[in-house]
Amino acid sequence: MTNQSGPQALKLEIFRQLFTALTEEMGAALKRAAFSPNIKERRDYSCALFNPSGVAVALGDHMPVHLGAMPLSVKTALNELGPLEEGDVVCLNDPYRGGTHLPDITMISPIFEKKGPTPLAYVASRAHHSDVGGMTPGSMPLAREIYQEGIIIPPIRLYRAGKLDNEICSLILANVRTPTERKGDLDAQLAALHTGTKRFLEIVSKQGAESTLYFMDRLIEYADRLVDLGLENIELGAYEAQDFMDDDGFGNINVPIVVSITRHPKGLDVDFRGSSHQVTGGINAVEAITSSATRYVVRCVVEHILGESLPAGGGSMSSINLILPENSVVNAKSPASVAAGNVETSQRITDVLLQAFGKALPDLIPALSQGTMNNLTIGGVDPRANKPFAYYETAGGGMGAGPNGNGLSGVHTHMSNSLNTPIEALEHAYPFQVVHYSIVRDSGGKGLFNGGDGLRRDIKLLTDAEATLLTERRVRGPRGAQGGSDGQPGKNILIRDNQESSLPSKTSFPVYTNDIISIRSPGGGGWGKP
Repeated sequence: MTNQSGPQALKLEIFRQLFTALTEEMGAALKRAAFSPNIKERRDYSCALFNPSGVAVALGDHMPVHLGAMPLSVKTALNELGPLEEGDVVCLNDPYRGGTHLPDITMISPIFEKKGPTPLAYVASRAHHSDVGGMTPGSMPLAREIYQEGIIIPPIRLYRAGKLDNEICSLILANVRTPTERKGDLDAQLAALHTGTKRFLEIVSKQGAESTLYFMDRLIEYADRLVDLGLENIELGAYEAQDFMDDDGFGNINVPIVVSITRHPKGLDVDFRGSSHQVTGGINAVEAITSSATRYVVRCVVEHILGESLPAGGGSMSSINLILPENSVVNAKSPASVAAGNVETSQRITDVLLQAFGKALPDLIPALSQGTMNNLTIGGVDPRANKPFAYYETAGGGMGAGPNGNGLSGVHTHMSNSLNTPIEALEHAYPFQVVHYSIVRDSGGKGLFNGGDGLRRDIKLLTDAEATLLTERRVRGPRGAQGGSDGQPGKNILIRDNQESSLPSKTSFPVYTNDIISIRSPGGGGWGKP
């Protein structure tokens, strides 16, 4: 461990592994108990442990876009609700109060020892629910304002002293299309909190409360020292980059995201001034998303420089100064729609940050990956059970090549760390048939090392339904680096009566029995001259 030695370092590493294992076990409990394929199979969830001040101590190896934003959820809950008591469970999804987008519901609970006066820690679980109401099934619509995207949950006590508030629960479930599945997934999140609480109290019983709290804070400080040490390898100066969103679904095209990274003696300024004003469609990202993407990229760069991983919480990032223009696509204000800001704009923010760091560290930073999550939602009535269904999935694509090798093919990259739903699970849960599933060969950019290839997945509808696409990189492919060529853009295709027609990157449309929706994801950029 860098800058650590002796018994103190050994003890710190022990606690680091204990806390990380705690969050991983929380995730395992959530996955096992979940009802929806999106959580059970795709693992679209995240779990974390926080110190008494609400600073992240350990984050499971889950979804980066969730994990970097969860501290704002905890902070907001504590600020708005005041002291939490034993058995309280807070629930929220409001993007303007620490959330990301409405389908991501966060649950938070305090941990007390022997009914102590104040919490020793907090545990939190966040999961993407495949429907939370709104104007289209799946709650990822082409909306003009957030009120069209689903039910908004401010920080509320869903449980008080261990007892469920049935009236609040009924209100939430009355506003979604699949209430049984939603209740099952919320219960799974609660199970994750119980698992985290149990494991944390076991640590306290063996190590002592004072020692546990001490090393929680030391891990945060240690991560900050590693960040500072990594930044010392970046030359003083400013490094700028610009990239674009394809569109917002309402006619705004080539929406710019601009960043200037300034390395100075005290740390790093990450300045997004110059980025687009917030737009009509839902590609607006709230502060929590931009903060999350920045934390993710800084962490990746630092770990690569040092050849050592940061503690799972990543520290407080105290030396990183984030500058976000108000009412912008990277810091939207209510009532802007934000459904795609979490899933698509987070990827472009990651891309533009990597391009800026690439100017400072050209032999270290990889080419761009697919830069989209390829979001597809489909909803209707399942004729097999005569009940509403809501399907949501993201698709893997090409990973950008790097200085040490080719990019992977058909994987989820950067802000998405999920999996593809297995065909058997998908066809069991929904009135669909997967009729084509393959790698899009040679879609990755060429170079000294080649970018990974994208995926093609064709889903045949076995009933009439409504579908929504929120995708990116359909206009220009991910950029190569250091002389490597760009990856190929993705495509969205509707196949009806054996006739193919192109679909926009963002659209809602009716689909009918035997229609086929074909998602063809982008390839990653190549690295280095061939």
